[in-house]
Amino acid sequence: MPHVPSERLAWELATESIVVKIRWFGIVMGYVLVQTRTGLYDPSAVRAFLALGAGYAALDTVFYRLGEVFLKRAPLFVSLMESLFIMLLCYHDTGLDSPFRWYYLLSLICCAIRYSPSMAWLTLGCHTLSILALYFSLSPDRGALVSSLPQTLAILAWVTWASASLAGVLRDTGTRLAQTNQALEVTRDELERRVLERSEALRASQARMIQHEKMAAFGLLSAGIAHEVGNPLAALSSLVQMLRRHQPDAYAAEKLDLAGRQLDRIQRTIRELITFARPASTVVARFALADAVDDALGIAKYYHRTKQPTIVNDLSRDIPLLRGVRDHVTQVILNLVINSIDATASKGGTIQLTERVGDGWIELSVADDGQGIAPADQIRLFQAYFTTKPRGTGLGLFVCRQIVSEMGGTLVFRSVQGEGSCFVLRLPTEIAPAPHPQSLTPAGIATGGGADE
Repeated sequence: MPHVPSERLAWELATESIVVKIRWFGIVMGYVLVQTRTGLYDPSAVRAFLALGAGYAALDTVFYRLGEVFLKRAPLFVSLMESLFIMLLCYHDTGLDSPFRWYYLLSLICCAIRYSPSMAWLTLGCHTLSILALYFSLSPDRGALVSSLPQTLAILAWVTWASASLAGVLRDTGTRLAQTNQALEVTRDELERRVLERSEALRASQARMIQHEKMAAFGLLSAGIAHEVGNPLAALSSLVQMLRRHQPDAYAAEKLDLAGRQLDRIQRTIRELITFARPASTVVARFALADAVDDALGIAKYYHRTKQPTIVNDLSRDIPLLRGVRDHVTQVILNLVINSIDATASKGGTIQLTERVGDGWIELSVADDGQGIAPADQIRLFQAYFTTKPRGTGLGLFVCRQIVSEMGGTLVFRSVQGEGSCFVLRLPTEIAPAPHPQSLTPAGIATGGGADE
């Protein structure tokens, strides 16, 4: 894995901090040597060159504090400058036996940890030429340590090899650590993403479970009511039939017929309640969207509100079939219709259901001319447990979007506050159409009940 610029800069700044400390150590020790020793050839010149070195170290320090490396693009120039600087210090001190000659070691160490091994060996070459130039420029009385010159050069070569090797190991270790850190960050991000996905999935499952439990409880209550009402209703129906067989007068016959029609109406309502109370099917099958709409409207008519809206059903049966769980689609449509009934409860407006067929999909639009949705609420409308209703749980639309998403569809809306809302349900279809000779007439239905946004 190649180094990224940030990693390279971090390595350069880390090594630069060591170089800055080494240089200041050399400057301070140089002043100590000048002040504590005698026999220098030109002490004033040595102090002048040390001041020049202090200025260079100060400039290097300023660049380091600014997050930069001074002359980092000209390492060979720096090595040549240091070779000349050390040679002049030794020349004006005591010659080849000057303690300043060990500055060559410091320079090699700095170069080895900052740059590549090849640059460290080039620096060794510059220092070797510097030492040889110093040897030939000195007078015979100052040319001490001639016999140890090869030993000095050997020590410089050994320091170059050792420093370059150690710096290479540190650099490779730093690179591997950086790669490991990057891998750990990627793994951490992946784990966080997976935890978030699992948390969202768990939250969605809990929300759907709550919604299903609520619907199951409502279905159980409906079944109980239907059973309790059915028994006395059957007795009343039997009494009406018995009275009809006794040939009542015209007035009584008319009232008995009226009672019979109302009892039939109540029986139909009970049958619908029993149908609604049955356990929801989870079988994936082909079905017509109009059938799911019929089921939803058949339940919604028992949802009573203050005003009665007019529900216009413009769906056609001569459209492609859907494939999925019919009860789930019915639940989605029922929730959208009941929300529209709530939105029009104060004035009793109009709710219109229309479809649009495309290549491989069907769109069902549920539009109302109610109060609309406030802009601040629109961004949170599909969030779990968000509701604008006093007794809502905030799970209706959240579960609806989950159901639609699992079927490969989408659920979106547009709303203008004070003018109404339109929810658009898009679902994938079967290839073959579903011809049906029957037509569905628009119907106005009674409103009432309670569902959640």
